[in-house]
Amino acid sequence: MIHQKSIAIIGTGAVGGYYGGLLQQAGYNLHFLLHGDYEHVRQNGLIVESPHGNFRLPKVNAYNRPEDMPRCDLVVVALKTTANHLLSGILPHVLKEDGCVLTLQNGLGSEKEIADLVGASRVVGGLCFLCSNKIAPGHIRHIDYGLVTLGEYRADGRPGGITTRLEQLGIDLRSAGISIKLVEDLPLGRWKKLVWNIPFNGLSVAENRLTDALMADPEMRIRCKTMMHEVAAASAACARPIEESFVTKMLADTENMAPYAPSMKLDYDRGKPMEIESIYGNPLRAAQSAGVAMPETERLYLQLLAMNSHI
Repeated sequence: MIHQKSIAIIGTGAVGGYYGGLLQQAGYNLHFLLHGDYEHVRQNGLIVESPHGNFRLPKVNAYNRPEDMPRCDLVVVALKTTANHLLSGILPHVLKEDGCVLTLQNGLGSEKEIADLVGASRVVGGLCFLCSNKIAPGHIRHIDYGLVTLGEYRADGRPGGITTRLEQLGIDLRSAGISIKLVEDLPLGRWKKLVWNIPFNGLSVAENRLTDALMADPEMRIRCKTMMHEVAAASAACARPIEESFVTKMLADTENMAPYAPSMKLDYDRGKPMEIESIYGNPLRAAQSAGVAMPETERLYLQLLAMNSHI
């Protein structure tokens, strides 16, 4: 089935390559912005390995300059947040006047950065619970999970509700086989994702261990749970409360997960800058402004900053 909607993927890595690949396979009109593997993908297309079925897209619309891309109905931002300074030179070239931007980035703050460029009413936030890696140029390996939680962004931090636009976006993504959950409260969703990201991204780097090894160590498990509770306390002050059962579920899900190297560990091991400010700095500053201390999280934040300075 050929769909009329045009979609731009900004950042064709583990996240953008996987979801963009599914959307093109479903018949949407996709346009991929690439950097290092542009020539390879232009000539050879994309390969996606997945427990749900492997596939290859031998021909994709690949670009290495945003000025060469068409304006699209939907622009999916899947860059690392460390590259967000590039967005001011990208989004004006690829977003239609009546289009919207879906950010699939980690941490806190990306919606506001994008809203400052295109307007708050044109921004939707997406939270990916996805185990996926780019293992070679144009080659994505999806390991586990894949749910995308979608919510409307509001500049005042209040819940944006389930809008007609959000429902249609959910329909589009589901038609490509992407698991979707719509939420009324995007800020709460962001804090809920940090419940997992704050302990496991950073400790995988600081301890040089995968998720299974962190969970198997009683001391690390306690440290993870402590940071999860710090995030929940910050969420209650900055957005809305997170129920204790959610923390318990995240720990159980991680125990049942295939051994996994979070994105921050992959970046560090490859000598690339880590997304420290979006995942740690921004939440810590928000919590501090709300009068909430996050001492264990701050300890890990300072440790990661020191490690990042040697990259």
